[in-house]
Amino acid sequence: MTRLHLASGSPRRRELLAQIGVPFTVVSAPIDETPQVGEAAQAYVERLAQAKAVAGFNLLDAPGVVLGADTAVVLDGQILGKPENREHALAMLGDLSKREHQVLTAVAVTDGTRSLSLCVATKVRFRTISFDEACRYWDSGEPLDKAGGYAIQGLGAVFVSAIEGSYSAVVGLPLSETAELLEQFGIPCWQHEDTVQR
Repeated sequence: MTRLHLASGSPRRRELLAQIGVPFTVVSAPIDETPQVGEAAQAYVERLAQAKAVAGFNLLDAPGVVLGADTAVVLDGQILGKPENREHALAMLGDLSKREHQVLTAVAVTDGTRSLSLCVATKVRFRTISFDEACRYWDSGEPLDKAGGYAIQGLGAVFVSAIEGSYSAVVGLPLSETAELLEQFGIPCWQHEDTVQR
């Protein structure tokens, strides 16, 4: 059975792969995530997912398959990254309040010979977020390392009034599409092994 390597430090992506029964090993493959001048949001996440997969593959000392992924929260065509500080987080939550935004998640898989990738777009609508709520949410610590300053699978779920598309993609990995990609590399879901090697 071909072994999968996950080129991501995201605990959410580890949990999602484990959820569908895919054993994997985590490989640390940091890359420069700075957007290029004039780069569209979809091109950005696709480029980063592919770069992570390639960087992870280059670290292997034996044949294998590597998955890289990247997620971006997009509002009015602008990428909302991780908040730099409290003021930045509160401003982002204020911008997202009572608005619909898009979450783009790209997934890339490579075995060194061939590479396949895809990008999934999900629409998320927030209810009104009061300033007091935004402050209390920031104080929880959850927004600090989250794209767009919120976690749909965590405390931030209370802000979501509607979602159109893949919930798991917003968390960090579109499971249906990822499973189809992995199948093309001989990696099935629902394997009995449940250990994650790090």
